[in-house]
Amino acid sequence: MLLPNNEGFLLKKFITDSIMGKIKVTQTRSNIKRPEDQKRTLKALGLKNIGQSVEHDDSAAVLGMIEKVKHLVSVEQL
Repeated sequence: MLLPNNEGFLLKKFITDSIMGKIKVTQTRSNIKRPEDQKRTLKALGLKNIGQSVEHDDSAAVLGMIEKVKHLVSVEQL
């Protein structure tokens, strides 16, 4: 059985990563007494504690999540 050639996938990933920017998301406020969907959004972004920072690609999905919890986080372009 022949395995598929991964060169096209790796090239596409390299091009996508070089075009897309990076953003740094930092949780600035607590998720206590927040709606459950906002708590799940913070968890999906990888944030657990106040002051914790994570880096993400500047994609539409991530920007949509940030928009949902913009009052709980700060965003910095890298």
